[in-house]
Amino acid sequence: MSGIFGVVSKSDCVFDLFFGIDYHSHLGTRRGGMAVHGKNGFDRAIHNIENAPFRTKFDKDVSELKGNLGIGCISDSEPQPLLVRSHLGSFAITTVGRINNLEALAESAFQTGKTHFLEMSGGSVNATELVAALINQRNDIVEGIRFAQESIDGSMSMLIMTPEGIYAARDNKGRTPLTIGQKKDGYCVSFESFAYINLGYTDYRELKPAEIVFITPDGVRTVAPPKDEMRICSFLWVYYGYPTSSYEGVNVEDMRYRCGAALARRDNAQADLVAGVPDSGTAHAIGYANESGIPFARPFIKYTPTWPRSFMPTMQSQRNLIARMKLIPVRPLINDKKLLMIDDSIVRGTQMRETTELLYESGAKEVHIRTGCPPLLFGCKYLNFSRSNSELDLITRRIIQDREGPDVSQETLADYADPDSRNYSEMVSEIEKQLNFTSLRFHRLDDMIDSVGISPCKLCTYCWNGKE
Repeated sequence: MSGIFGVVSKSDCVFDLFFGIDYHSHLGTRRGGMAVHGKNGFDRAIHNIENAPFRTKFDKDVSELKGNLGIGCISDSEPQPLLVRSHLGSFAITTVGRINNLEALAESAFQTGKTHFLEMSGGSVNATELVAALINQRNDIVEGIRFAQESIDGSMSMLIMTPEGIYAARDNKGRTPLTIGQKKDGYCVSFESFAYINLGYTDYRELKPAEIVFITPDGVRTVAPPKDEMRICSFLWVYYGYPTSSYEGVNVEDMRYRCGAALARRDNAQADLVAGVPDSGTAHAIGYANESGIPFARPFIKYTPTWPRSFMPTMQSQRNLIARMKLIPVRPLINDKKLLMIDDSIVRGTQMRETTELLYESGAKEVHIRTGCPPLLFGCKYLNFSRSNSELDLITRRIIQDREGPDVSQETLADYADPDSRNYSEMVSEIEKQLNFTSLRFHRLDDMIDSVGISPCKLCTYCWNGKE
């Protein structure tokens, strides 16, 4: 995933830009970037943040960059923002999303405009640079953004900064959010709605799917209307979203409480304590404890001063090691206890198995596992929220392949997604056995949708049921 933030102001905006981007640090671990425009034109800074937080890497830049317009990002992929000069003028661009047809679009750009792309590590094309190339194939920026939105298979929200202001465009089906904040001398636009609250901004409004607005210090103007169809990512509430954020008017923390409560209402586990796997599992566990009456506790504490994210390293083996090293057990709360642990999801299963082993090593009698979402059966096609290269990285798909062979029909997968089917029950039992849980239950998709509380037709649930 990635997070983007922009500011337009009648005065210098670098301070707001710096902290607004920093508030998106939970969304990416590879690179951070800031671009500004002021009296001296465009300026930019990009740093690798894999081994140090954004705030540390960009502390010096805050005193050196000057401007009243700015955009920036926390990125899990390519370097950005990019500075571009074209027949449309000079602009800076930053994006968040995923392009499935990247190679086809790049080849089309070669044939259409004889353009070129900078060679990235591994020979790939910088997705943000490709978006800029698509925009430059049209006669103005708004027409170019719309062309990019409609050409991309996947999703792509973006901020484009010109010397006059910032264009903000939400992706074609609103899979990712963009919210505008307002204060006396300007506006900001943010992936996370909480990122500007402590900077003195108040909520102005959320962009709608495919909507394009132009923001200046004097106002916000819609320059291309929204589309009706929305498919916002449900996983934002379950896992990726920060607890203080809201999307489509629904707060993340509040949704997770409802999620946990719904889990408890369908459960009959006998446990001494309910706990969440930090961090996103904690709110689910509070909701479960409040509904069930089983006491909430923290049997291990997450050590975050030097390891803020469990998947910071590039290598999966390193991520697994750090994930375990971060969790410090509180043995008096574990020893001789029956524990019910709630995590946001189970993906590969590696970290959850090691967490369970840590609890047993610390004296737990039983470890019951519950999740804040249904079993993940499909790799996301719309957002880069996982570094998995294959659906067989999912523990569910490995088990299904063992049972069904390499060629599994969509009809068979749909049966495994049905919580009332025999295949679903046996798949869950096999996960429970492989990961050494005392018991395992997943959240039902219908209960999860009810926990969000907006129309099901506005939610993307592809990773659970394969439905677009």
